[in-house]
Amino acid sequence: TEQNYIMRFFVLLLLLSVASLCAAMRVAVTGTTGLLGRQVVERLSNKNIKVNALLRHPIDNSVTPSIDKDAKSTQVALYLSQLPGVTMVAGDATDLASCKQLVDNCDAIIAAHGPVKPPPIQSLFRLLPESDPVHSRSVNYVAVQNMIDVVKESKSCKRIVRVTGKGEEPTAFFTVLINMLGNMAKAWNYEGEQLLRTSGVDYTIIRPGVMGRNDIPTNKVRALADNGQDLKVTAVTHSQIAELCCDCLDYSNAAKTTLTAMNVDEGLGEDSYAPLLENVKADSREFPSTLLEEHKRGARNGAVILASFLAVFVSVSVAVLKSISGFVLGIFH
Repeated sequence: TEQNYIMRFFVLLLLLSVASLCAAMRVAVTGTTGLLGRQVVERLSNKNIKVNALLRHPIDNSVTPSIDKDAKSTQVALYLSQLPGVTMVAGDATDLASCKQLVDNCDAIIAAHGPVKPPPIQSLFRLLPESDPVHSRSVNYVAVQNMIDVVKESKSCKRIVRVTGKGEEPTAFFTVLINMLGNMAKAWNYEGEQLLRTSGVDYTIIRPGVMGRNDIPTNKVRALADNGQDLKVTAVTHSQIAELCCDCLDYSNAAKTTLTAMNVDEGLGEDSYAPLLENVKADSREFPSTLLEEHKRGARNGAVILASFLAVFVSVSVAVLKSISGFVLGIFH
């Protein structure tokens, strides 16, 4: 009927409009070759969204391109550089000039970068200066400030999506452990979040569960809590969080919100983030202005407990060895 033809015409117009919008959109991505970042870049490319991907090292054309979990960063970089609509931008998120070049003509930033895991001794004894580019302060705090600065100057870039983690409980066991062994990564992640919340720019902060496992159920398991509310910590896949990073750009109501992303029992959640994102609201509660000293105190206390445990362990081990050596010498005498 005529009414059906009119309806189909408007649906077609809508689809064409969405396709045109995606084609015109350009997103900057940091953490490009990481397990999360690589999936973000590939997903955006598959959606016909142009990508500026930040890369710290030159492209090596001699390697075999791959995006597999165990692929080297050089292989991942080459693979991503060959995807449609992807432009590699040389630089580092801790460098302001690099960030300016990265966001050129972009509409949003997905900040999927994180610090490289340091040697435990280096972190425990704080041997790496906070000003070092690979320190958690530089990566989780200074880089975020750089992005805020360039977004404020940009005429096109209007949103920062930042992936962090739970960090409002400085004395929680895993928070203390990560701070001790990761150059205060949790502490500086939270301080970076606060930079975004007080910046005046549109942001979406994503606090995911434990990423890494791929052998978990994915059917109707997705769950979100806005306003930085708590959810039981569970395993989530990098693919799920990449999906959330990309999808939240389609929802204006997801601006200026802190989202906790976990999985629930199969059948109790959603198959996609779309119905969850439709209902999120902007942050309304008052977040602690800073938790840096509480995080540092927790890490110091954790180091003292660890040192005490090691001292007892060494003492007992020495006593046992003395007893064994005395017994052996007694046999031969």
